[in-house]
Amino acid sequence: MDINDLTIGQCKELVNLFGSQPSESLHKTFVGKYVICRSRNEGLNAGVVLAADSTGVILGEARRLWYHKPLKESACWYEAIANSGISPESKVSEPVSQKLICEDYSLTVCTAKAEESIRGIKSHEN
Repeated sequence: MDINDLTIGQCKELVNLFGSQPSESLHKTFVGKYVICRSRNEGLNAGVVLAADSTGVILGEARRLWYHKPLKESACWYEAIANSGISPESKVSEPVSQKLICEDYSLTVCTAKAEESIRGIKSHEN
């Protein structure tokens, strides 16, 4: 069999036989959004998704959330920060123009109120 002689139908059969790659379109739905990104080694970071796929994510205007507490005291976890914003006693790094996180990660989209809160918090200094 010559691979150059395969029909489109035969190519589709081969793709189904070996399994298809995960759709990158799911990752692309986050591009341009301000998010909190959680990963194993990098912890929590906030920023604008510049690019994302199954291998990693590039955040623009990225800030690491070292110690984080939601603005809404009755809530917990970083999802609460994505909804209500971050408390003033949280510890957040200075923003960097771009940050690559190349490991398993999750993205949580922030509300406009939370984005303003995270962008506006003073960077932690030693």
